[in-house]
Amino acid sequence: MKDYEIVEGKEHEAQDLMGGTSDDDTKKLNVAVAVLSGDRGVSGIVFFSQEKEGKPTTIQGEINGLTPGLHGFHIYQYGDCRNGGIFAGPHFNPFGKAHGGPKDDNRHVGDLGNVEANAAGIASFEMVSSLVQIHGVNSVVGRSLIVHGGQDDLGRGKGGRKEESLKTGNAGAHVACGVIGHSASL
Repeated sequence: MKDYEIVEGKEHEAQDLMGGTSDDDTKKLNVAVAVLSGDRGVSGIVFFSQEKEGKPTTIQGEINGLTPGLHGFHIYQYGDCRNGGIFAGPHFNPFGKAHGGPKDDNRHVGDLGNVEANAAGIASFEMVSSLVQIHGVNSVVGRSLIVHGGQDDLGRGKGGRKEESLKTGNAGAHVACGVIGHSASL
C-alpha cells in the first residue's frame, strides 16, 4: 500500500511534499544566514551566498551594538552558541593551518578578519571568500559565526602573545554568536 499518490500534472507538488527538490529549491540552498545575538546587546544578521560549490562565497551583513573600531569575526567548528559560544570549539580549520588574515594563504577557513563598527556601533560589510563554502564536505552551514570584543591581530601578534595569535588572533571575548543555516533568500 502506498502512503502517497502522484496525481498527473502534480509531480512537482508531490516531490516537494516528499522532500524532493526542484530547481527553485536548489537555488534557495545557495544562501545561508546567521542571526547574531549576545549578552551585551550586540545583534546582527549575516548572509552567505554562493553560486555553486567551488565558487567564491559573498558574506554580507550588519552588526549593531558594538563598540566603535575593529572586531574579530570568525566561523567556529561547531554550531553551539550556548553560554556566549564557549562550546563552539576552535575556529573552523579543516586544512590544519595557523591563524591568519583573510588575504593570507596560511589561515583557517573560519578566519574572516575584522569588521569595523562606526561611531554609532554599527558594522556594515561585504566580503568575498574562496575558502568559505556553503556546499560540500567543508560547508560552513551548521557552524557558529562569532563576533569578538577586540581586534583580530591576524596572526601577527608579538612577544608573549604570538602563540595565541597563531590560534585565535587575540581578538578577546565573544560578544555575539549565531549558527549558520540555510536560508530561502537574501
